[in-house]
Amino acid sequence: MITGGICNSELNKTLKIGILGGIGPEASGKFYLEIINKLQKSGKVLSNKDFPQIIINSIPAPELINGEINNKDLEPYIAGLKELESNNVDFIVMVCNTIHVFHKILQSNVKVEIIDLKKELQSHLKKQGVKKISVFGTPFTISHLYNYEGFEYISFEKKETEIISAGIYNFNTGNNKEEQIKKISEIAEKKIKQGAEKIILACSEISLMLKDADIPKIDTMEVLADAVIRKIMEFNL
Repeated sequence: MITGGICNSELNKTLKIGILGGIGPEASGKFYLEIINKLQKSGKVLSNKDFPQIIINSIPAPELINGEINNKDLEPYIAGLKELESNNVDFIVMVCNTIHVFHKILQSNVKVEIIDLKKELQSHLKKQGVKKISVFGTPFTISHLYNYEGFEYISFEKKETEIISAGIYNFNTGNNKEEQIKKISEIAEKKIKQGAEKIILACSEISLMLKDADIPKIDTMEVLADAVIRKIMEFNL
């Protein structure tokens, strides 16, 4: 937990941010550092007291990499959100793509606002004028979350989908991480050759694996981090 914080002088209160993480934990740690780095570059942080209070709830929730996700799978996520809400956070950010498929259900369980990554990415794509994309994530994310109208999707062969799903699982558990990066990078390069203008890094583990890849890409975790910074700046007006 980080204490101190960016303060809204009119309300005389410190901004408190809730991060639902642990899905996976390494990506959540990187996301937290990304928020801090962006705040440092914003020019709004002059001392340690200028950071917002950030509460990270890293939950040992089930992986959402297959297509069979039920209400029981969502229970730890709902519990994690309620724990953050009980700490009186001003808003919540969920560091996972697939869980955003259930944004409406999860939002209905808490009163505090949960940033909607689907809306944030759609706005980002429109600003960039991108029309042809290839979405790298879990099969459930690809089919249920980023299925916007008006875009052409460069899809995957069955074997490619299996490699991506296995890569996400193995990377998260620390199993031969370099090999997972190599395999998924090769698929990404193939999709660019097939016409994708941008590779969408639509999984927190994919974001880690391809963050430094020399390909045209959009990192959903960076889009999410930018949304957090924007809300912080709005609070500080």
